[in-house]
Amino acid sequence: MPAKLKTAVIGATGYSGSELARLLLHHPRVDTPLLLRRQSETNGEKSAGMPPSFAGNGCPTLQPFSWTALQQHETELLFLATPHEASRSLVPEALAGGLRVIDLSGAWRLKQAQHRAIYGFRDEDAVTAAELTEKAVYGLPELNGDRIPHAALVANPGCYATSVILALAPLLAAGIVDRKKGIISDSKSGVSGAGKEPNARTHFVSVADNLSAYSVFGHRHVGEILEQLDLNTSELIFTPHLLPIPRGILSTLYVHLNREMKPVEIESCFRGFYSGKRWVRVFATPQLPEIQFSLHTNYCDLGFCLAEDGRRLVLVSCVDNLLKGAAGQAVQNMNLMYGWKEEEGLQ
Repeated sequence: MPAKLKTAVIGATGYSGSELARLLLHHPRVDTPLLLRRQSETNGEKSAGMPPSFAGNGCPTLQPFSWTALQQHETELLFLATPHEASRSLVPEALAGGLRVIDLSGAWRLKQAQHRAIYGFRDEDAVTAAELTEKAVYGLPELNGDRIPHAALVANPGCYATSVILALAPLLAAGIVDRKKGIISDSKSGVSGAGKEPNARTHFVSVADNLSAYSVFGHRHVGEILEQLDLNTSELIFTPHLLPIPRGILSTLYVHLNREMKPVEIESCFRGFYSGKRWVRVFATPQLPEIQFSLHTNYCDLGFCLAEDGRRLVLVSCVDNLLKGAAGQAVQNMNLMYGWKEEEGLQ
């Protein structure tokens, strides 16, 4: 039997980090992962420990982060489920130490400075940061599956961005979108998409029995969508909303086509583009995806309805924000990096 891959997760107590730990613990090609907490997480508090669901399931002990711990574990692949600023600081040293990295934050997703400015990064070594920014591969397997296997640094996509990019990519690649008329993305996410750290917006009293828009014309995932789809700022309006549910994303996109088309042509466009792509499901019109269909899976579900005029198209895209939108996609990227089937550890 070949040796199993040695992995570690920094930030294993967050929603995405704990979901990732669960997947790695059951992955047939991965050794028991090293689970690390950041120094900002208080030792001894229940919030700093692994979820109770891990108890009695062979879950390793949560340890404080240190480079020594990573070396002693003989870590080969490091997952970062850390805040953006922390990932921006940790990655240069990790790569210098010979580790490969999959980063679940937004630290290395954006190539263009005008999009990256929203994070306000202050790099100690600006030259190295610029070099790594260029080398980082955007980890959307359905678009960049040929580049991920050779990458030392994979920037896992944002959850909203995943749902929007996968819905639009086939149409834009086919050149059938009337970009001058603009694209509207109305996206809604469960509360876990905001992360584990509580704030006024995510308190139960604010979320329950409510639906609210936020970060209008200012969400961090917009830059990812624009860069990956080669869109201009004027061609996309993206509005995120907070749903009173724990997890799941539904994006409804409104698109104008540059010629009259039939539903069978639209469906063929999607099925051709995603042929052989294990984790995208295309629904036959008029059936549309729902959040409940993709929950607790690594699927991105895509569906559409075409207006009678054949020129106005509504797309619906659903993902589980903690799986295809985070931890599941990270494991999918790991599988590609090591030449394994994309579905390993995710079924």
